[in-house]
Amino acid sequence: MEVGRLPISAALKGKLVSAGYTSLSLLSSLSPSHLARDLNISENEALDILKHAPHDGRIDTSSGHHIISGAQTAWDMLHEEELLTRITTSSVEIDNILGGGISCREVTEIGGVPGIGKTQLGIQLAVNVQLPVHCGGLGGKAIYIDTEGSFMVERVLQIAEACWDDMLANNAISQNVHAGQVGMQPKDFLENILYFRVCSYTEQIALINYLDKFISEHRDVKIVVVDSITFHFRQDFEDMALRTRLLSGMALKLMKLAKKFCLAVVLLNQVTTKYAEGSFQLTLALGDSWSHACTNRIILYWNGNERYAYIDKSPSLRSASAPYAVTARGIRNNVSNCKRIKLM
Repeated sequence: MEVGRLPISAALKGKLVSAGYTSLSLLSSLSPSHLARDLNISENEALDILKHAPHDGRIDTSSGHHIISGAQTAWDMLHEEELLTRITTSSVEIDNILGGGISCREVTEIGGVPGIGKTQLGIQLAVNVQLPVHCGGLGGKAIYIDTEGSFMVERVLQIAEACWDDMLANNAISQNVHAGQVGMQPKDFLENILYFRVCSYTEQIALINYLDKFISEHRDVKIVVVDSITFHFRQDFEDMALRTRLLSGMALKLMKLAKKFCLAVVLLNQVTTKYAEGSFQLTLALGDSWSHACTNRIILYWNGNERYAYIDKSPSLRSASAPYAVTARGIRNNVSNCKRIKLM
C-alpha cells in the first residue's frame, strides 16, 4: 500500500513522498519523534500519520478497500507523480523541455563531449537541490561521486555564491538571514554536498552497494551524482560480458535507490565512436545495452558556438532541444551577454 492512499492531508502526503516514505513498510518501525524530525512536523501530526500505518501492511481507507502491502495501482502511481517535485538546472530553457527540471525517483543520464559542461551541470544540480522548493530545489543534500577527479571545490563555492545572490535578489530570503544571523550561507551549500572519490571500478561498485545503508542514515539526501559512470569501466576490461553484468547490476541498484528514497540519480557519461552506416559517429559510451539502464537520457552537444541539451530518451518527455550557457555563475540561459568560462 502506498502513502498516496493514506487518509491524511495532501500536504502531509507530499512531505512523506519528499522524505522518501513511499510505502507503509517504511513507516511501520518509526517512532513519532523520528518521523516528526524527518518531515519537520509536530509529533501530533506524526502520530496522526502513524496511526493509519498498521504493522500488518494493510489499511482501511474511506472506501473500505484493503490492499496487500507491496501492491500498487496505476491510480496511486499517478498521484505519486503529481506530488513529485523537480530540481531546476538553472536554465529555464532546459527546465522547460524537462517538464520543470530533473525528476526524482528516476535515473537521468547526461552525456556529451569533453568541455561541453557535464561536470558543471552535475555541480549545479548538487547545489540547486539544496534550494527551497519554491526556488526550484528540494531542501535536501547531495551525494557527489567523483570517478575522474574533475570535482573542483572552488567552482562549487562560486556556483553556491551565485545561487545565494540570486535568492537575495529574488527576495527569497528573509531579512534576518540576509543579515547573516541564521539560515543558509554559501559555505553551507558546500557542507551539504557529501563527496566520495573512487579510484577503481571495484571501489565504485562497493560504494553503490553501500549507498542504501548510507542514505537510510541520511534521509535528507535528495540527489546522487556520479561523475562519471563511465571512467573506470572503459579500461582494464578484457571480459566484456563481465563488464556488462557489472554495469547492469550497478544500474539496477541505482534505479532501486531512486525509487526507494524518492531521490534523483544523475549519471554523467562520456562519448565514444561507433561505426554505423559506413562512417564513424559519436555516441555515448558503454554500448547499446547500457542505454536501457536509465529512465531519461540527455545528450549535450555543440551547434556552432552554442551549447544545446537534447532529450534523446524518456518515457514521458518528447524529444526536444534547448540552448544553454556555462557562465561564471554556473549553468544559465543562453543569452548573448553571458560570460563564458573555460571548462575543466
